[in-house]
Amino acid sequence: MTARPVALVIGLENAISLTIVRELGGHGVPVHGVARDPMAVAAVSRHCAGVVRRPEGPAADWLPDLIARTGAAAVFAISENDLLDLGDLPARIGNCHILVPRPDRLEQVLDKRRTLAVAGQAGLRVPQTWQPQAGEDFTARAADMHYPLVAKWANPPEIMPVLADAGLEWLKTEYVRTPDQLVALLRRHESIRRWPLIQQYCRGVGLGQMLYMQDGRATLRFQHRRLHEWPPEGGVSTLCRAEPAEAHGAQMDLSETLLRALGWDGPAMVEYRYDAATGDYWLMEVNGRYWGSLPLAWHCGAHFAWEAYRRTVLGQTDPAPRPRDDLRARYMVPETKRLARVLLAPGKIGDPFFRRRPIADLIGYMLAFFDLRARYYVFTPGDVRPWLRDMGQMVRKALRRGS
Repeated sequence: MTARPVALVIGLENAISLTIVRELGGHGVPVHGVARDPMAVAAVSRHCAGVVRRPEGPAADWLPDLIARTGAAAVFAISENDLLDLGDLPARIGNCHILVPRPDRLEQVLDKRRTLAVAGQAGLRVPQTWQPQAGEDFTARAADMHYPLVAKWANPPEIMPVLADAGLEWLKTEYVRTPDQLVALLRRHESIRRWPLIQQYCRGVGLGQMLYMQDGRATLRFQHRRLHEWPPEGGVSTLCRAEPAEAHGAQMDLSETLLRALGWDGPAMVEYRYDAATGDYWLMEVNGRYWGSLPLAWHCGAHFAWEAYRRTVLGQTDPAPRPRDDLRARYMVPETKRLARVLLAPGKIGDPFFRRRPIADLIGYMLAFFDLRARYYVFTPGDVRPWLRDMGQMVRKALRRGS
């Protein structure tokens, strides 16, 4: 195999970056990682050729020199903060492609209000949404809402430091059942005069449609259904399964239409709540970064980081292979935490429609170890050191808590 140019992956601390390292390495790409934590899980993957401790300061101060020293032809990043940081750089530094969304495109998907507005114009079903503003009569508006509701911030990276400075906790989602609860939530944020987006609760299961966009069309498609999340009422996918390519076809076309309307290039996941009883697909958000369930896509052969690399760096234009659609994947640490919550503290689960099936969940958790279709976010037989490091870190954390 002809030697391929180096790829840099910024951030090696989670299963997403581990998957990108494994994926690129499996295609013969030498991968060098940049990590704040020398104990990062992806740093010990057999596919990681080298690790550099991340320097202090913005990427503009140190990345050009790192590109020159490694001969990198592509840079990947995972976190939204890194995407925003790298987005301020040119799309190319010398011969190296900075494979992150351009700032104007990324801002559209980070701001849920803008995403929903574009989606409504593109013909997608969007939930009823209210963005509270200073000067409104919150009590009167709360009385007119249809409950239950979900509160979530329109632009999390922007609001997180504001909340931290005010001593307020950032919560990804909050569920609101009554007008009094809504008014209390809004009053909690009066000191910063900023409020979360209030959105209609949509029944159903999480459906993620993943696309790689180039020049207004999708060159790679994959979709999955979320079966479990942590926390249980909504968050990181901990158990998910691939959906057949033939399912949800019309909605996949709408997802591509939406990304085209957003002017999107590169990978993205369009997230829905899908109600099988009614056939409704409610748009939740567009995830403009590599997503948490990327390991399932990788196991199925839907290689989104490789698609970006081969099309951008190598100039390949041949169609991507059709992915498998018969596998499922588990993220074991949060999946175990989810089971503990369901069994031991169900009262902490905020979703008013969450189905509490403790015995069924326990049996399913155990039987999944014998499921030949099951794969794992971190563990894989051909690259076990990341899993061993992950387990070691868990033990050390448990010992520190116990001391």
